[in-house]
Amino acid sequence: MNKQLRGPVIAGNWKMNLSPAETEALIKETKPLVAGAKCGVVFCVPFVDLQAALEAAAGSNLKIGAQNCHWEARGAFTGEVSAAMLKEIGVEYVIVGHSERRTLFGDTNETVACRARAALDAGLTVILCVGESLEQRERDITMEVVRVQTKIALAGVSKAELARVIIAYEPVWAIGTGLTATAAQANEVNRGIRGLLAELYGQAAADSVVIQYGGSMNAANAAELVAQPDVDGGLIGGASLKAADFAAIVKAASEG
Repeated sequence: MNKQLRGPVIAGNWKMNLSPAETEALIKETKPLVAGAKCGVVFCVPFVDLQAALEAAAGSNLKIGAQNCHWEARGAFTGEVSAAMLKEIGVEYVIVGHSERRTLFGDTNETVACRARAALDAGLTVILCVGESLEQRERDITMEVVRVQTKIALAGVSKAELARVIIAYEPVWAIGTGLTATAAQANEVNRGIRGLLAELYGQAAADSVVIQYGGSMNAANAAELVAQPDVDGGLIGGASLKAADFAAIVKAASEG
């Protein structure tokens, strides 16, 4: 398998953190640290920070994404934001299916698929999150869970559209807990996801898809994780709020 067919992507998920002013400050601090990175670099920020992030990142290699989108283009959906709205202001990426959206806010495999469909239709690149709970891992059904999540989310997604999908494997038991899957565990699941993509789209298409690891990757463990043949960068939580830590992860991905 040729990892050179795809470039790694390091995406920071800020979750519900930082004001617009703090956003501007962090991006200005981060930009020179990641300039010239040999990987994609993305910050996915809260909706209210998007405009500040886009302005602060302008002219740099740092791309901006949102953390969610609704599946309808418009309508009576108080508090929601459409993919088309994101696209119009210059957003390029959007996360769908994050474990916190599934566990705290009722997202299902089916609604995640609808959000992904809307994002692709609007011309965005989707960061699709999949992953198992601790109970599911202990029952040894990790791959069954991840395969179902992935298949449902990609239902109706064409081979051409797959080029705008990044998959982030995020074991739910490693999100915000400080626990991290071993490099071997992360690679095993990512390899399984790539195998599923080969079944659905063919090996060549599967080999071109970026599959990240998204469970508490940080400056200390990033190099070992991204060195794995099927780990193409990461979806970074807390470490993305610290410029030096995030830059260290980007550096590891650039060299891995």
